Amino acid sequence: ASAGLGYVGGYVINTYKSYDNFLQDKYALLPAVIILCVALVMFIIGLIGCCATFRESRVGLGLFLAIILVIFVAEVSAFVLGFVYREKVKTDVQGTMSSVFERYDGKNPESTVVDYLQEQLHCCGVKNYSDWTTTQWFNSTGNNSVPLSCCRQELRNCTGRLDQPQEL
Repeated sequence: ASAGLGYVGGYVINTYKSYDNFLQDKYALLPAVIILCVALVMFIIGLIGCCATFRESRVGLGLFLAIILVIFVAEVSAFVLGFVYREKVKTDVQGTMSSVFERYDGKNPESTVVDYLQEQLHCCGVKNYSDWTTTQWFNSTGNNSVPLSCCRQELRNCTGRLDQPQEL
């Protein structure tokens, strides 16, 4: 379990590099760091449990049980807090994404991240393709289209035009 959590924490940190422009809050990595710390603590607790079992120590097994109960309470608390604050996180991320989409010009590094995000997640805009109609990029191009990263990947001749939404 500890190795699995360590992998997940490392994967989240590695994936974060691709989306760091959308997550302006540097505390966004905090869950991944917490996961890595929990993995380390779980490894140590597992060692305590194994040693207590091999030695048949009642004190060691009692300590192991107490630690497991504390971890269970912490997990339930984390689940409840995650459930309660999910809408706040959703609102914050949508606000940040909207501001990054507003600065899209097709050339700057943030534009590259937007294109990468849309291609990887097979999406267009924050909620849908109509979000692009309020951006400076859309108004400056004047061609009534969205970036080509909004196009379905299996389509070769997609132009991103809004009059062909089935291609987006």
